[in-house]
Amino acid sequence: MTFSILTDGAALMTASASEFKHSMAKGFDIRVAHFGRDLMCYSPTAYPYRIRDHSQSNRSSFVSFSVTGTSCALKCEHCGGRLLHSMEPAKTPDSLVRKCRILKEHGAEGVLISGGSDSAGHVPIDKYADAIQTIKRDLGLKVVVHTGLVGEGTAKSLALAHVDAAMLDIIGDERVATAVYHVQDGPERTEKSLIMLERQGIPVVPHILVGLNYGRLGGELEALQMISSRKPAAVVFIVFSPIRGTIMGHFLPPPAEVVGRLLTIARLGLQSTPILLGCARPMGQHKIESDILAVRCGINGIAYVSQEGVDAARRVGLSPVFRDICCSLIYQE
Repeated sequence: MTFSILTDGAALMTASASEFKHSMAKGFDIRVAHFGRDLMCYSPTAYPYRIRDHSQSNRSSFVSFSVTGTSCALKCEHCGGRLLHSMEPAKTPDSLVRKCRILKEHGAEGVLISGGSDSAGHVPIDKYADAIQTIKRDLGLKVVVHTGLVGEGTAKSLALAHVDAAMLDIIGDERVATAVYHVQDGPERTEKSLIMLERQGIPVVPHILVGLNYGRLGGELEALQMISSRKPAAVVFIVFSPIRGTIMGHFLPPPAEVVGRLLTIARLGLQSTPILLGCARPMGQHKIESDILAVRCGINGIAYVSQEGVDAARRVGLSPVFRDICCSLIYQE
């Protein structure tokens, strides 16, 4: 029987604990049937990471760059440009290539190229297409880009540059898009961006931010439904985590169980697509609980997995595989 993301998914969000447990078990069986028993554990080196079972061996392995430095015109309610501060600035194509050459000399595997958005929601990534092509051709690095909304010209330039993956936040609710992202027609424009990237043959890894509606749900199922009508290389779930000094800094993240239910819906609805729990999410006990639920419902990979998540994976017969690269590259494994 076909699983309806909007109808069956909505029912699962309010189902009893026993029904939720049963659905997770179904999801786990689906992942084993389609993908086997490897749990991919990613830890790109933009952030230090160490647990008992793994520590990063090379801090240059996978670095994140911002092509706008710390500048962002949108100033989204949940971020306010703060996340850009953790990225290495590369405000010209030449500086990006130069820094990537140094990283390659230090054994880098790849880079994430991101940046702040202009007032229309576009990251000026198209200006770096020739630089990306050089990085791919001459240095042999993997290149993942966080695009923001894209037009046809940007999609074509990224295709010519042979990027390994394009990441795009999918917005499923118009009100949330306007209130939080400060963009108009968010769902329509993100869907158009998905289509344009896909038409150019670019592996697209859409992201869904759980709890973007000030810590509450708002459009996540609609975003997942939108994604299910396309052919994503993988789907990544991230979770709202309050950042001090931002407008949403005093709001609480959604409970880990809510995250687990959404991951289960994704597993049941996109049975042959890799599903991941990404890097941007709450730490501490919330992380531990969401990791364990992610393992139980059958997703393919977790970024910066907790030791408790690794232990849970082994208890159910999964084999953790650690990679110090971006989780969006799971489709290449």
